Amino acid sequence: MGNTTGKMFAVTTFGSSHGRALGAVVDGCPAGLELSENDIQIELNKRRPGTSQLTTSRGETDKLEVLSGIFEGKTDGTPITAVVYNKDADSSAYANLKNKPRPGHGDYCWISRYGTYDYRGGGRGSGRNTIGHVIGGAVAKKILKTLDIKVVGHVTQVGKIKAHTVNLNLIEEYSQTNPVRCADKVAAQKMEKLILDTKKEGNSVGGIVETIVLGVPAGLGEPVFGKLDADLTGALMGIGSVKGVEIGFGFKVPEYTAKEINDEYYLDDGKVKTSTNTSGGILGGMSNGMPIILRMAVKPTPSISTLQKTVDLESMKDAEIEIKGRHDPCICPRVVPVAEATAAMVMVDHLIRSGFIHPCQI
Repeated sequence: MGNTTGKMFAVTTFGSSHGRALGAVVDGCPAGLELSENDIQIELNKRRPGTSQLTTSRGETDKLEVLSGIFEGKTDGTPITAVVYNKDADSSAYANLKNKPRPGHGDYCWISRYGTYDYRGGGRGSGRNTIGHVIGGAVAKKILKTLDIKVVGHVTQVGKIKAHTVNLNLIEEYSQTNPVRCADKVAAQKMEKLILDTKKEGNSVGGIVETIVLGVPAGLGEPVFGKLDADLTGALMGIGSVKGVEIGFGFKVPEYTAKEINDEYYLDDGKVKTSTNTSGGILGGMSNGMPIILRMAVKPTPSISTLQKTVDLESMKDAEIEIKGRHDPCICPRVVPVAEATAAMVMVDHLIRSGFIHPCQI
């Protein structure tokens, strides 16, 4: 089972939605990095449930405990182990789903692969397991900060409601001022209404989350295997409910000619830049120094309260189910910090691999 991401900066996540705890082991973080539990807690709070009407009502504080890897306020070069204990798991709502795979979930695939499945809240396949992503990403963000590299994310679409383009410098500020995490305030209000209306119907809605990496040096990545774009998109696709990832113009590129979308170079105070950024900051599998632009298509939360058809794997007969647990009517807002964390982990891994960060000491 793939529970580890990264080569030089490796993050292994563990735990399950209704188990005792979840967490991560971060291996490969250089020594000497100033890091505290609060640095990680700040990031965890961004994805914590129960913070608004737009999220699940599960009442978890997601209080972090660091077990190793930090000494006197700095990383010591050994694996950083951090854990979050589940406090408000209610498995009773899942008893009737034991042998009935939920539509839109990976239940049946897990059973087919392993012959067993923790049906309580999705077990290891639950979105709650992204706690491990955020722990690893919080460490990665602290490393990136030493190089003035920043990762910011926001919601650009919910259902058919799209945000208008906003000033890049305002995304981080505006996307934290509303529960949808959309930097377009007008669109955010419409998105919030759509999510709440859909919730009342016992349904859910999806959207698009954009992640931007700023301050990236040119030359990260590999030209064939280990391409930066391949690793980034692969990692983002590893987040639950993500069904597509694009970089730059992405799936719009077939609509243009090369003359229209080739990013032309120019000099700006002795630095090489491009006049446009249709490539999303990556060419030939490597960064070109421009902002890296990533977008993820996030499907509607598959756990909905309306009646759905399935099969009973014990009796091998057609069946119906009605899911009663606590679920997000739209997971896009809580996916934003997960996407940031995931991108940050990949960037740090490549920075170490490419020699921009010393593997042993900051």
